[in-house]
Amino acid sequence: MLSSLYKKYKEIINYLIFGGLTTLISIGTYTIFTKICNIDYLISNILSWIIAVLFAFITNKLFVFESKSKDKKLVSKEITNFFFFRIVSLGIEMVIMYTFVDLLSINDLITKVIAQVIVILSNYIFSKVFVFKKNN
Repeated sequence: MLSSLYKKYKEIINYLIFGGLTTLISIGTYTIFTKICNIDYLISNILSWIIAVLFAFITNKLFVFESKSKDKKLVSKEITNFFFFRIVSLGIEMVIMYTFVDLLSINDLITKVIAQVIVILSNYIFSKVFVFKKNN
């Protein structure tokens, strides 16, 4: 029964697993950059984003959307689209971070977690619809 449920919802389950790991990487590296390295929170957010997006591309391609293409043109298109839409979600995240931290004086780590929830949902939709389409 569990295996049939997994097969039915494999993509969503894998996205939640790898999205969760990506979120942990993002929050973990953000915390290291801000709390240990004392780097400005907005710069730390960009640095953590870069690390998390690299991890996310590999895991989304291979394990979530199972894009097996090795055609250089298609892989190049996937990478370009993936990063484009991740930059869009980074913009969303940066607006949330700035608004909540600077304008509303909400703790930066709490804000980072809230922003990640919104980003995960946005990224799933972007990846499913625009990046790793089944017809690729």
